[in-house]
Amino acid sequence: MLSPRYLSIVLAIVIAGVSTAFISFLPNSDFTILFVCFISCLIFGSVLIYFALDYLVFKEVNQLYDRIKQIKKKNFSVIPRKQLIEKENPIELLKQELNIYVTTKEDEVKELRQAAKYRQEFLADVSHELKTPIFAAQGFVHTLLDNPDEEIEIRTKFLEKAAKSLDGLDELVKDLLTVSQIETGAIKIVKKPLDLRPVIIDIFEQLEAKAKKKNISLKLTGKEGALTVKADHQRIEQVLINLIDNGIKYGKQDGKVNVLLEERKKNFQIIVRDNGPGISSEHLPRLFERFYRVDKSRAKQSGGSGLGLSIVKHIVKAHGSQITVLSKIDKGTSFSFKLEKA
Repeated sequence: MLSPRYLSIVLAIVIAGVSTAFISFLPNSDFTILFVCFISCLIFGSVLIYFALDYLVFKEVNQLYDRIKQIKKKNFSVIPRKQLIEKENPIELLKQELNIYVTTKEDEVKELRQAAKYRQEFLADVSHELKTPIFAAQGFVHTLLDNPDEEIEIRTKFLEKAAKSLDGLDELVKDLLTVSQIETGAIKIVKKPLDLRPVIIDIFEQLEAKAKKKNISLKLTGKEGALTVKADHQRIEQVLINLIDNGIKYGKQDGKVNVLLEERKKNFQIIVRDNGPGISSEHLPRLFERFYRVDKSRAKQSGGSGLGLSIVKHIVKAHGSQITVLSKIDKGTSFSFKLEKA
């Protein structure tokens, strides 16, 4: 593309030639007059046309061209020389910018659709989780109301089942509040020096009866002595209880749950590992979503609110860490996260 300087000279020559030709038809015109007219038109025409083109046309084009080059630098850090030459054309660069814009918007639309899908699933799960214990409790209570002369043993049994359903509802609501409060920052994480060894041993004692029912062994592996980290005692205990309890709950009969504490330079890595049936790779990306269940029927039999891993994720994140999961079918599952040394 011609620059405004050369283009103005070409146009000025054309205008000067036309003007000189026109003057040559006038009476009393000689070579000197024609020459002066040609030079004057050429000089003034070049200057005027140059500034007109530069400020009215090329300035806007150059601004667009510079803008496209900036976008090109951001989005194409390494471009082969042949492609670079092709992209020097402003039209091609503008097409490239539009393609990038359209692609970005398509990705945003996909993300919004995915988020809407997850939101619908979440609302459906919440409705289902709340409805189940409420309907169960209602059924037992209305049965007693409809049969006031029922035997005392049956009345007690129904009341116990209604109470159990309401306890499950209470647990669900508390877990929902916990997740919401952690997400909004209403629950503050207070980090203090904490020795993990006695905390884990205490959790083993709490879950010992549940583990014995499936003949699952609980083991702590790590260096001898204190394993002191900076953490919120209550919240980290909640994390470990959830992970160890899941290992027992979903582990196989006669299995084992092992808690490993690996020391690093600046932190300890905590790994909770079981040798259960494992989780297929398709479920792993959504494992920490609220109410997401790998096996809905199996999860119902095992109990729980379906919010345990979501709470774990948020608590670990609030400690400045991230929880990861590794799992293979028939090989077991490992959850791991890091805590800073005290």
